[in-house]
Amino acid sequence: MSSYAELLAQKKLLDEQIANAKKAESEQALQTVLQLVQEFGFTAQQVFPWKPSKPKKKVEAKYRDPETGATWSGRGKPPQWIAGKERTPFVVA
Repeated sequence: MSSYAELLAQKKLLDEQIANAKKAESEQALQTVLQLVQEFGFTAQQVFPWKPSKPKKKVEAKYRDPETGATWSGRGKPPQWIAGKERTPFVVA
């Protein structure tokens, strides 16, 4: 039966062999992919399909500055014109 130290040495050797084999095979696989893309003229969308993101829904303004007409949805950091003030007078009806 192998000792613990011997098994660790074997594991280290196997890990190195695995890493080398993976590197060599991945380089070959990449060359094959590049050759096929070039040969058939595939686009990035065809090779790596992605769904376009849905347009973000614009949130309606809840507050309006009567002096400048600037608006704020009530989300995120409040703008200077409303920060620290009572918000009721700025509510959009």
